[in-house]
Amino acid sequence: MTTTNEIADKIATEHSLTKAQGKAIVEAVISSITDAAVAGNETSLPGFGKFKVKETPEREARNPATGATIKVAAAKKLAFTPAKALKDALNK
Repeated sequence: MTTTNEIADKIATEHSLTKAQGKAIVEAVISSITDAAVAGNETSLPGFGKFKVKETPEREARNPATGATIKVAAAKKLAFTPAKALKDALNK
């Protein structure tokens, strides 16, 4: 697993920045993606993929412990679709 701190350290090392500057860059990117998602916008990172908000409708489900039917409220989720370059890199 890679953490945000590890990504920040790599950015800092590769670009001769401090760890704090690297962390600020990573947090700014994540914040920008989050802000776009909250606004309902798609974020595209060429060569990496797209983050898109998808809406799930209300549905019925069953509680596995009791078997009772419950309603699951409609919700929004953030979906990621990898770019072709990323798919190709994963499947080498």
